[in-house]
Amino acid sequence: MNTDIWEVIANIGIELHPDRVNAIAEKIASLFSVDDFHKASFGFSPVANKPMMIALEKAWRKAPKVTPLELAAALRGASGTASIMEKREAVEMVWTGPFTSLVASRHTEQVLLEVIASARWRLFIVSFVAYDINSVKKALQDAVGKNIKIDILLESSKAHGGKIDIDSIDTFKKAIPSANIYAWNSESKSSGRWNGVVHAKCAVADGSLAFITSANLTRAAMENNMELGVLVRGGNLPEKLERHLETLVTTEIIGTI
Repeated sequence: MNTDIWEVIANIGIELHPDRVNAIAEKIASLFSVDDFHKASFGFSPVANKPMMIALEKAWRKAPKVTPLELAAALRGASGTASIMEKREAVEMVWTGPFTSLVASRHTEQVLLEVIASARWRLFIVSFVAYDINSVKKALQDAVGKNIKIDILLESSKAHGGKIDIDSIDTFKKAIPSANIYAWNSESKSSGRWNGVVHAKCAVADGSLAFITSANLTRAAMENNMELGVLVRGGNLPEKLERHLETLVTTEIIGTI
């Protein structure tokens, strides 16, 4: 039997959210054969990725003996396997600066761009300051084109009660107008418990991939400084970090300005 269909199914399981895959599988399970695929395809949007659905139909026509129920089960299985793999934790060291032969590591900018490119549904980035990072802006603009929800938390400029001269927030508002740009609310600071700055630096994609780093979103940090971080793939940490950042939003500790 032609194996193309299984490759297409595997890619769908990796690329689409499990809820979307289940919705597609449910519609396919109700069909009689591949000849009815067009009937289900009208109900896929917006849960489906159109090019992937076109590829799925083409692959299925090359393997017509695969029943709708078998195809639906394969889709659910591929999605479940992808979800399990995402939860398996792997940690890599990330370093910018002089290298030695003693420790294998990856470059800060390379890893940050990987995190942004890997996002399929949502992306949350935190930095103290951001400027002169065209490659990162371009990657975020590409993410916007894929309808990814983008949240960015930055330190406010002095003009808005923060501690930096550069207005990174205004820069990102202009470069990524559809993103949610956050700052530490002055009202939450005025409670007296916290009166510092947004000094954390991290990026988390889909609650499954997290980059925690000493590097700001600046050209110097990406290319010249000694910067150290870790890339955490899978496990509980990325999801906890994402939930923590989202809770800061919902509790209005951070907000848009």
